[in-house]
Amino acid sequence: MEMNANYTSFVAVGDSFTEGMSDRLPDGSYRGWADLLAGRLAARTPGFRYANLAVRGKLIGQIVDEQVDLAAAMQPDVVTLVGGLNDTLRPKCDMGRVRGLLEEAVEKLTPSCRQLVLMRSPGRNGPVMERFRPRMEELFAYVDVLAARHGALVVDLYGAEVLADQRMWDLDRLHLTADGHRRVAEAVWQTLGLEAEDDWQAVLPPAVAPGWAARRKGDLRFARQYLGPWIGRRLTGRSSGDGRPAKRPDLLPFEPGRS
Repeated sequence: MEMNANYTSFVAVGDSFTEGMSDRLPDGSYRGWADLLAGRLAARTPGFRYANLAVRGKLIGQIVDEQVDLAAAMQPDVVTLVGGLNDTLRPKCDMGRVRGLLEEAVEKLTPSCRQLVLMRSPGRNGPVMERFRPRMEELFAYVDVLAARHGALVVDLYGAEVLADQRMWDLDRLHLTADGHRRVAEAVWQTLGLEAEDDWQAVLPPAVAPGWAARRKGDLRFARQYLGPWIGRRLTGRSSGDGRPAKRPDLLPFEPGRS
């Protein structure tokens, strides 16, 4: 890692976490940590270029097939790769295949960029996540193995207590709030060797626990609006990203004020 290094280009690869859901802008589009990071890097470097190939719902095989070769061909200074978590949340998941595909992605991206950045995705609490936690932790352990083998950096979001706080998660309980994305951007910024501007792990003040009726109302709304459709897509093999293009498919100059 180069302290206070100067990066001239950045390509983000992954799924909804990197696309930016649920950090919604006034026009209805999503911003997210990658856009925030790109804006900060662009403010330091005239002519800075940025591409975001991430698309919601993508499995690691789709990320490898649809994004990795494109990112490698761009030969940017920085590539972030976050993938595989959607696979672990499927009813049936071949973790050996997931590990193999993740390794394939890392092997293709490492020689094509100056610095590859991997992540241990943020954790969250709840009965749905507890069911899949052993798979998630197996994935994150392999991220560490690959990083050590290939010289990649790892941003450990999973170990951050604040990102497990339910207040950091949107109503769908799957995607970070705007504050959560801001903290992830700061975490990646610091991992890249840039001077800290904030304590991204600072815990939130104590929460006032909602009453039983409010909790049940929230659970019912979550089940109706988000959990039911999510389960339906899993059972039918559909994805929220089917047919959706990347929001920034080309490595082009990025204006610091865009986000």
